[in-house]
Parts: sequence; structure tokens; C-alpha cells
Amino acid sequence: MYEFKMPSLGAEMTYGTLLEWNIAVGDKVKPHQIIAVVDTDKAAIEVESFGEGIVEQLITMPGQKVPVGTVMALIRESTDKVVPPLEPQSVQKIKITPLARKEAKQLNIDISQIQGTGPDGVITEEDIRKKCKPSLVKEDHTESMKKVIAAAMARSKREIPHYYLSSEIDLKKALNWLEQYNNTHPVTERIVYAALLIKSVAQAIKEFPEFNGFYIDNEYKASDSIHIGMAVSLRGGGLITPALLNTDKLSLAEIMNNLTDLVSRARSGKLKSTELSDSTITITNLGELGVDSVFGVIYPPQVALIGFGRIKPEQTMIMTLSADHRVTNGHVGSRFLSRIAKMLQEPDQL
Repeated sequence: MYEFKMPSLGAEMTYGTLLEWNIAVGDKVKPHQIIAVVDTDKAAIEVESFGEGIVEQLITMPGQKVPVGTVMALIRESTDKVVPPLEPQSVQKIKITPLARKEAKQLNIDISQIQGTGPDGVITEEDIRKKCKPSLVKEDHTESMKKVIAAAMARSKREIPHYYLSSEIDLKKALNWLEQYNNTHPVTERIVYAALLIKSVAQAIKEFPEFNGFYIDNEYKASDSIHIGMAVSLRGGGLITPALLNTDKLSLAEIMNNLTDLVSRARSGKLKSTELSDSTITITNLGELGVDSVFGVIYPPQVALIGFGRIKPEQTMIMTLSADHRVTNGHVGSRFLSRIAKMLQEPDQL
């Protein structure tokens, strides 16, 4: 029997609220299938199944707030057909985005009375807001997100002995290569310099696995996979760090496409649970906002964060490393930064 439990979707998450099930008793479930939508203090998240089988029992009901690790459903790990109890079959499932469902619940709006304007008639957050007075739209979510971020950052500075390094890197070769690449590709296939930065970090991590993992129970545990978390600012305030899964296995074009998709879904509340829970190291890029350099705070239980500043007129950039001194030291950190910089000197090899 496979127990589907409330997942942990952040360092400070202790509870989650089930917004909806996408499965019913008797349904066959496959790995990575979206089976539920869970509300956290940061976002409404689509949660995936990690097992395969047939749904035997739904324990948690929509609207219930339960602790992380609580068993929410039982899934029989068998191909044997399970006959579900009789249920009304005429009820049509309402198509609605997780974020819209959450807002409808907050505003006490009956979604069955709303005509969706999204693709295939999906009810969107905008559809919900059109149904209520502007004064009723709450900002509670943004405030609660800020509190969660504050708690995580306070924990980080309290528990993690940070050390910081910075290095000014030469981007002339990388930017020249990028210009030539984009000139030979249609607009829809062009990439931005951020893709080069992400790829160079992912490749360098292979040689420095001590920066790619988690410090848990007084012990460092390296990750076998490389999932780079990207700091994304949300409309209306707040910050979220979804992951580009298996970043090292992606081409530059795939990184560009996946990054665009990830940012879009992060801002529309359509992230998957694995994208919030699996980051093994984080990148923050504030260069586009004109910042010279950024010394970030590590997001626990990760042990490192890479920061990138703006591209200067002389085509250089300040790259920074925030790292956990319990796992690495300045000597190893400086070699890590040097490796990233060297890779950016050979962009055609990325």
C-alpha cells in the first residue's frame, strides 16, 4: 500500500491545506501524475504522485489543513482492478486554476456560477476578481508569504555560518558567442545570457558536488541530481524559488524554454510540487535590475547560493557565492567560482 502524504514544499512549511483532489476512488494513478492541489503560505501547488497504483481511499477532504507528513490518501500498489463505491457520475468537474480556486475560497465565491475565460473554459484568477468588489480582494496571501520568507531567512542566518566570495568575470567571449548564435536563429529560438549563466553553474557543480545538496541532522548530504532553483519575484510582492529540474542535462535552448515556462507558471500559480521541493542550489540574478552585486542568504537546507550582478559597460560581471562553512571553505569556494568563470570563456562547450 502506497501512502500519499502531505509533502514539505519549503523549509518553514509545517501545514498545508488541500484545495482539491484530481483523483477519485478507483482511479489508476501513474508516477508524476498531478493528483492534488495544495495551498501553502507561498502558493497553490499542484502535487504529483511518486507511486503507481489504484486509489483505494481519500482520507483528507478539500478544505482540511493538515501537518506535513500526514497521510492524505491510500493507493494500492497493484494492477488488480478495484471496484469503487457507487458515486454520482453526472457531476462535471469544474475547470479552474489552483490560484483561482484558492481566491474563490477566500472570497466565498461559488465557482459553479462562473463562466471561465481561460483556455478550454478554465476559470482564472481574473474571472474570480471580476465577480467581487475590489475592496474584497484580500492581500493576506502576500503578507503570509512575506512571513514565511522572513522565518526561513531568519533561520538561515541563525543556523548557517555563511561565508561570502565575489569574483569579477569577463563576459566578452560569452556575449560575442551569444550574439552570433542569436543572429543565426529565428526570434522564437533565441536565448538570453541568463541561460549561459545557469548552464555554466550546472556544469561546474559536477566537479564541486559539495555545493549541491542539503545539510540535515548535522550532516551534509550531496544530491545525485542537479536542480537549480531560480529566485523569481511575484506580481504584487513576494518571492519564490522554483527549480529547473535536471539542469545539467538540459541544452541551452531547453534551459531557455524551461526557464520562460517556469517563471510564467510561478507567477500564475501553476507550479508542481517537485519544482518547489527539489532545488539543490539557488541562483539569484539581479543584474537586469541594475544591481552591481548580490550576496544572498542561503535557503535552508541548501548549502550554497550563486548571485549575478549587472553586465558592466566593459562587459564584465560580478559573480558571488554565499556558502555554508560547515560544508566548504573559502579555498574550495574560490575554485568553484573560477571554474564557472572558465566555462563562460568557452561558451561553445556549454
